[in-house]
Amino acid sequence: MSVTFRQLSALLAVAETRNFTRAAERLRMAQPMVSGLVRELETELGFRLFDRSTRRVELTEAATEFLHDASRLIADMEGAVGRARDVATRRRGRITVGAPPLLAAGLLPQVIAEFARSSPGVSVTVIDRSVSVIYQLLRDGEIDLAVGTFRHNEDGIARIPLVSYLFALLCRSDHPLAGNARPRWSDLAGVPLVALRRGNGIREQLERGYAAAGLDAEPAFELDQLTTIMAMVEAGFGITVLPLYAINVLATSSLVARPLADPPVTRQIEVAHRDDRSLSPGAQDFVRLLRTGALKLQSQSDGLLGEA
Repeated sequence: MSVTFRQLSALLAVAETRNFTRAAERLRMAQPMVSGLVRELETELGFRLFDRSTRRVELTEAATEFLHDASRLIADMEGAVGRARDVATRRRGRITVGAPPLLAAGLLPQVIAEFARSSPGVSVTVIDRSVSVIYQLLRDGEIDLAVGTFRHNEDGIARIPLVSYLFALLCRSDHPLAGNARPRWSDLAGVPLVALRRGNGIREQLERGYAAAGLDAEPAFELDQLTTIMAMVEAGFGITVLPLYAINVLATSSLVARPLADPPVTRQIEVAHRDDRSLSPGAQDFVRLLRTGALKLQSQSDGLLGEA
Protein backbone atom coordinates (compact mmCIF):
# COMPACT_ATOMS: atom_id res chain seq x y z
CA MET A 1 0.00 0.00 0.00
CA SER A 2 1.16 3.60 -0.62
CA VAL A 3 -0.01 7.11 0.11
CA THR A 4 -2.73 8.24 -2.31
CA PHE A 5 -3.91 11.63 -3.51
CA ARG A 6 -7.34 10.99 -1.96
CA GLN A 7 -5.78 10.31 1.45
CA LEU A 8 -3.78 13.54 1.29
CA SER A 9 -6.89 15.45 0.20
CA ALA A 10 -8.81 14.08 3.19
CA LEU A 11 -5.98 15.09 5.54
CA LEU A 12 -5.91 18.63 4.16
CA ALA A 13 -9.70 19.04 4.28
CA VAL A 14 -9.97 17.87 7.90
CA ALA A 15 -6.96 19.98 8.92
CA GLU A 16 -8.51 23.12 7.42
CA THR A 17 -12.08 22.58 8.66
CA ARG A 18 -11.18 20.93 11.99
CA ASN A 19 -14.26 18.81 11.44
CA PHE A 20 -14.79 15.49 9.69
CA THR A 21 -18.36 16.28 8.67
CA ARG A 22 -17.47 19.62 7.07
CA ALA A 23 -14.46 18.01 5.42
CA ALA A 24 -16.73 15.35 3.91
CA GLU A 25 -19.06 18.06 2.57
CA ARG A 26 -16.12 19.89 0.98
CA LEU A 27 -14.86 16.69 -0.66
CA ARG A 28 -18.39 15.56 -1.56
CA MET A 29 -17.87 12.26 0.21
CA ALA A 30 -19.64 10.41 2.95
CA GLN A 31 -18.18 11.17 6.38
CA PRO A 32 -17.23 7.52 7.07
CA MET A 33 -15.23 7.49 3.85
CA VAL A 34 -13.21 10.52 4.96
CA SER A 35 -12.56 8.89 8.33
CA GLY A 36 -11.47 5.72 6.55
CA LEU A 37 -9.01 7.61 4.34
CA VAL A 38 -7.48 9.32 7.37
CA ARG A 39 -7.10 5.97 9.17
CA GLU A 40 -5.44 4.44 6.07
CA LEU A 41 -2.99 7.34 5.93
CA GLU A 42 -2.21 7.00 9.64
CA THR A 43 -1.50 3.32 9.14
CA GLU A 44 0.78 4.06 6.19
CA LEU A 45 2.69 6.82 8.04
CA GLY A 46 2.85 5.07 11.37
CA PHE A 47 1.50 7.86 13.58
CA ARG A 48 -1.77 9.57 14.50
CA LEU A 49 -2.75 12.61 12.50
CA PHE A 50 -5.53 14.04 14.69
CA ASP A 51 -6.38 14.18 18.36
CA ARG A 52 -10.13 13.85 18.55
CA SER A 53 -12.54 14.83 21.29
CA THR A 54 -16.29 15.29 21.34
CA ARG A 55 -15.81 18.99 20.58
CA ARG A 56 -12.50 19.39 18.77
CA VAL A 57 -10.29 17.85 16.12
CA GLU A 58 -6.67 18.98 16.36
CA LEU A 59 -3.59 18.08 14.33
CA THR A 60 -0.97 16.13 16.22
CA GLU A 61 2.56 17.54 16.35
CA ALA A 62 3.79 14.93 13.88
CA ALA A 63 0.90 15.71 11.50
CA THR A 64 1.69 19.43 11.65
CA GLU A 65 5.18 18.77 10.31
CA PHE A 66 3.81 16.46 7.60
CA LEU A 67 1.02 18.83 6.54
CA HIS A 68 3.37 21.25 4.79
CA ASP A 69 4.75 18.52 2.55
CA ALA A 70 1.26 17.13 1.97
CA SER A 71 -0.05 20.55 0.92
CA ARG A 72 2.83 21.00 -1.50
CA LEU A 73 2.24 17.54 -2.99
CA ILE A 74 -1.45 18.28 -3.50
CA ALA A 75 -0.67 21.65 -5.12
CA ASP A 76 1.89 20.01 -7.42
CA MET A 77 -0.56 17.29 -8.37
CA GLU A 78 -3.38 19.74 -9.02
CA GLY A 79 -1.01 21.85 -11.12
CA ALA A 80 0.10 18.81 -13.11
CA VAL A 81 -3.50 17.75 -13.70
CA GLY A 82 -4.40 21.27 -14.76
CA ARG A 83 -1.52 21.41 -17.22
CA ALA A 84 -2.48 18.01 -18.59
CA ARG A 85 -6.04 19.22 -19.12
CA ASP A 86 -4.68 22.28 -20.91
CA VAL A 87 -2.78 19.95 -23.25
CA ALA A 88 -5.91 17.88 -23.82
CA THR A 89 -7.95 20.99 -24.65
CA ARG A 90 -5.12 22.49 -26.76
CA ARG A 91 -4.57 25.45 -24.42
CA ARG A 92 -0.97 24.38 -23.86
CA GLY A 93 1.73 22.49 -25.73
CA ARG A 94 4.33 22.62 -28.47
CA ILE A 95 4.59 21.11 -31.95
CA THR A 96 7.65 21.01 -34.18
CA VAL A 97 6.93 20.38 -37.85
CA GLY A 98 9.38 19.97 -40.72
CA ALA A 99 8.83 20.38 -44.45
CA PRO A 100 10.91 21.10 -47.56
CA PRO A 101 11.10 24.86 -48.29
CA LEU A 102 8.71 24.98 -51.25
CA LEU A 103 6.00 23.03 -49.49
CA ALA A 104 6.61 24.86 -46.22
CA ALA A 105 6.09 28.20 -47.97
CA GLY A 106 3.01 27.09 -49.87
CA LEU A 107 1.18 25.19 -47.14
CA LEU A 108 2.32 25.89 -43.60
CA PRO A 109 1.67 29.63 -43.08
CA GLN A 110 -2.07 29.31 -43.66
CA VAL A 111 -2.30 26.12 -41.59
CA ILE A 112 -0.39 27.65 -38.66
CA ALA A 113 -2.58 30.77 -38.77
CA GLU A 114 -5.74 28.63 -38.60
CA PHE A 115 -4.23 26.48 -35.85
CA ALA A 116 -3.38 29.57 -33.79
CA ARG A 117 -7.06 30.51 -33.80
CA SER A 118 -8.25 27.09 -32.64
CA SER A 119 -5.34 26.28 -30.28
CA PRO A 120 -3.85 29.62 -29.14
CA GLY A 121 -1.84 28.08 -26.31
CA VAL A 122 0.08 25.61 -28.50
CA SER A 123 3.27 26.96 -30.08
CA VAL A 124 4.42 25.73 -33.50
CA THR A 125 8.05 25.60 -34.63
CA VAL A 126 8.82 25.12 -38.34
CA ILE A 127 12.00 23.62 -39.78
CA ASP A 128 12.31 24.07 -43.56
CA ARG A 129 15.03 21.78 -44.84
CA SER A 130 15.41 19.14 -47.52
CA VAL A 131 13.19 16.05 -47.34
CA SER A 132 16.14 13.83 -46.41
CA VAL A 133 17.11 16.10 -43.50
CA ILE A 134 13.49 16.39 -42.33
CA TYR A 135 13.07 12.64 -42.44
CA GLN A 136 16.17 12.05 -40.35
CA LEU A 137 15.07 14.64 -37.80
CA LEU A 138 11.78 12.76 -37.53
CA ARG A 139 13.52 9.43 -36.99
CA ASP A 140 15.77 11.02 -34.35
CA GLY A 141 12.75 12.41 -32.49
CA GLU A 142 13.78 16.04 -33.07
CA ILE A 143 10.48 16.94 -34.74
CA ASP A 144 6.92 15.75 -34.19
CA LEU A 145 5.59 15.89 -37.75
CA ALA A 146 7.19 15.78 -41.19
CA VAL A 147 5.34 16.96 -44.29
CA GLY A 148 6.50 15.93 -47.75
CA THR A 149 6.92 13.01 -50.13
CA PHE A 150 8.64 10.04 -48.50
CA ARG A 151 9.79 6.59 -49.54
CA HIS A 152 7.57 3.82 -48.20
CA ASN A 153 10.21 1.30 -47.22
CA GLU A 154 11.00 2.61 -43.74
CA ASP A 155 9.82 0.84 -40.59
CA GLY A 156 8.75 2.78 -37.54
CA ILE A 157 7.15 5.66 -39.45
CA ALA A 158 3.40 6.21 -39.76
CA ARG A 159 2.19 8.14 -42.79
CA ILE A 160 -1.07 9.97 -43.33
CA PRO A 161 -1.89 10.89 -46.96
CA LEU A 162 -2.86 14.53 -47.48
CA VAL A 163 -3.25 15.16 -51.21
CA SER A 164 -1.72 14.43 -54.61
CA TYR A 165 -0.59 17.20 -56.95
CA LEU A 166 -0.09 16.87 -60.68
CA PHE A 167 3.19 17.93 -62.22
CA ALA A 168 2.96 20.91 -64.54
CA LEU A 169 4.99 22.65 -67.17
CA LEU A 170 5.96 26.24 -66.29
CA CYS A 171 7.06 28.49 -69.13
CA ARG A 172 6.91 32.06 -70.33
CA SER A 173 3.57 33.21 -71.71
CA ASP A 174 5.23 33.77 -75.11
CA HIS A 175 6.71 30.25 -75.23
CA PRO A 176 5.31 27.98 -78.00
CA LEU A 177 4.11 25.44 -75.39
CA ALA A 178 2.08 28.10 -73.58
CA GLY A 179 -0.64 27.80 -76.20
CA ASN A 180 -1.18 24.12 -75.43
CA ALA A 181 -3.73 23.80 -72.63
CA ARG A 182 -2.83 20.16 -71.91
CA PRO A 183 0.67 19.37 -73.15
CA ARG A 184 2.04 15.85 -73.06
CA TRP A 185 5.42 14.89 -71.66
CA SER A 186 6.45 13.96 -75.20
CA ASP A 187 5.89 17.60 -76.21
CA LEU A 188 8.93 18.49 -74.10
CA ALA A 189 11.29 16.73 -76.50
CA GLY A 190 14.09 19.06 -77.55
CA VAL A 191 12.89 21.90 -75.31
CA PRO A 192 15.63 23.34 -73.03
CA LEU A 193 14.93 22.30 -69.45
CA VAL A 194 15.89 24.16 -66.27
CA ALA A 195 15.72 21.73 -63.34
CA LEU A 196 16.78 20.93 -59.84
CA ARG A 197 19.90 18.85 -59.38
CA ARG A 198 19.66 15.10 -58.84
CA GLY A 199 19.07 13.98 -55.28
CA ASN A 200 15.82 15.90 -55.00
CA GLY A 201 12.45 14.13 -54.96
CA ILE A 202 10.96 16.55 -57.49
CA ARG A 203 13.84 15.84 -59.88
CA GLU A 204 13.32 12.08 -59.50
CA GLN A 205 9.64 12.35 -60.44
CA LEU A 206 10.44 14.70 -63.32
CA GLU A 207 12.81 12.09 -64.72
CA ARG A 208 10.10 9.43 -64.42
CA GLY A 209 7.76 11.58 -66.47
CA TYR A 210 10.37 12.09 -69.17
CA ALA A 211 11.23 8.38 -69.16
CA ALA A 212 7.57 7.38 -69.52
CA ALA A 213 7.46 9.46 -72.70
CA GLY A 214 10.66 7.85 -73.99
CA LEU A 215 12.73 10.96 -73.33
CA ASP A 216 15.92 11.62 -71.42
CA ALA A 217 15.79 14.51 -68.96
CA GLU A 218 18.98 16.36 -69.86
CA PRO A 219 18.66 19.84 -68.35
CA ALA A 220 20.30 22.80 -69.97
CA PHE A 221 20.76 24.13 -66.45
CA GLU A 222 20.82 22.22 -63.14
CA LEU A 223 20.39 24.41 -60.08
CA ASP A 224 19.86 24.11 -56.33
CA GLN A 225 17.38 26.90 -55.69
CA LEU A 226 13.89 27.08 -57.13
CA THR A 227 13.95 30.87 -57.14
CA THR A 228 16.98 30.78 -59.44
CA ILE A 229 15.23 28.25 -61.68
CA MET A 230 12.21 30.51 -62.00
CA ALA A 231 14.42 33.50 -62.81
CA MET A 232 16.14 31.51 -65.56
CA VAL A 233 12.78 30.49 -67.03
CA GLU A 234 11.58 34.09 -66.91
CA ALA A 235 14.74 35.15 -68.70
CA GLY A 236 13.91 32.74 -71.54
CA PHE A 237 16.50 30.01 -70.97
CA GLY A 238 13.93 27.21 -71.10
CA ILE A 239 11.01 25.64 -69.27
CA THR A 240 10.77 23.87 -65.95
CA VAL A 241 8.52 21.16 -64.50
CA LEU A 242 7.22 21.36 -60.94
CA PRO A 243 4.27 20.08 -58.87
CA LEU A 244 1.22 22.31 -59.17
CA TYR A 245 1.44 23.67 -55.63
CA ALA A 246 4.61 25.48 -56.70
CA ILE A 247 2.44 27.82 -58.76
CA ASN A 248 1.07 29.47 -55.60
CA VAL A 249 4.57 30.08 -54.26
CA LEU A 250 6.72 30.79 -57.30
CA ALA A 251 4.75 31.69 -60.40
CA THR A 252 4.77 35.28 -61.66
CA SER A 253 2.66 37.17 -64.15
CA SER A 254 5.15 36.43 -66.93
CA LEU A 255 4.85 32.64 -66.50
CA VAL A 256 2.02 30.22 -67.21
CA ALA A 257 1.44 26.70 -65.92
CA ARG A 258 0.08 23.77 -67.90
CA PRO A 259 -0.66 20.38 -66.30
CA LEU A 260 1.24 17.59 -68.02
CA ALA A 261 -0.64 14.56 -69.33
CA ASP A 262 0.09 11.23 -70.97
CA PRO A 263 1.07 10.06 -68.45
CA PRO A 264 -0.15 12.18 -65.53
CA VAL A 265 2.60 12.27 -62.88
CA THR A 266 1.57 13.13 -59.35
CA ARG A 267 3.43 14.04 -56.18
CA GLN A 268 1.82 12.48 -53.10
CA ILE A 269 2.08 14.75 -50.06
CA GLU A 270 1.94 13.06 -46.67
CA VAL A 271 2.38 13.93 -43.04
CA ALA A 272 4.56 11.45 -41.17
CA HIS A 273 5.25 10.77 -37.51
CA ARG A 274 7.02 8.10 -35.52
CA ASP A 275 4.62 5.24 -34.87
CA ASP A 276 6.04 4.64 -31.39
CA ARG A 277 4.93 8.11 -30.28
CA SER A 278 1.28 9.01 -29.87
CA LEU A 279 0.23 12.34 -31.31
CA SER A 280 -0.89 14.92 -28.77
CA PRO A 281 -4.41 16.36 -29.14
CA GLY A 282 -2.80 19.51 -30.54
CA ALA A 283 -0.79 17.54 -33.10
CA GLN A 284 -3.90 15.60 -34.13
CA ASP A 285 -5.72 18.87 -34.75
CA PHE A 286 -2.72 20.20 -36.69
CA VAL A 287 -2.80 17.13 -38.95
CA ARG A 288 -6.50 17.72 -39.59
CA LEU A 289 -5.78 21.31 -40.59
CA LEU A 290 -2.87 20.17 -42.78
CA ARG A 291 -5.26 18.00 -44.77
CA THR A 292 -7.72 20.87 -45.14
CA GLY A 293 -4.94 23.27 -46.09
CA ALA A 294 -3.45 20.87 -48.65
CA LEU A 295 -6.81 20.47 -50.36
CA LYS A 296 -7.29 24.24 -50.36
CA LEU A 297 -3.84 24.72 -51.89
CA GLN A 298 -4.78 22.19 -54.56
CA SER A 299 -7.98 24.10 -55.28
CA GLN A 300 -6.09 27.40 -55.51
CA SER A 301 -3.61 25.85 -57.94
CA ASP A 302 -6.43 24.48 -60.09
CA GLY A 303 -8.02 27.94 -60.05
CA LEU A 304 -4.84 29.55 -61.33
CA LEU A 305 -4.76 26.99 -64.15
CA GLY A 306 -8.32 27.91 -65.01
CA GLU A 307 -7.33 31.57 -65.29
CA ALA A 308 -4.41 30.80 -67.57
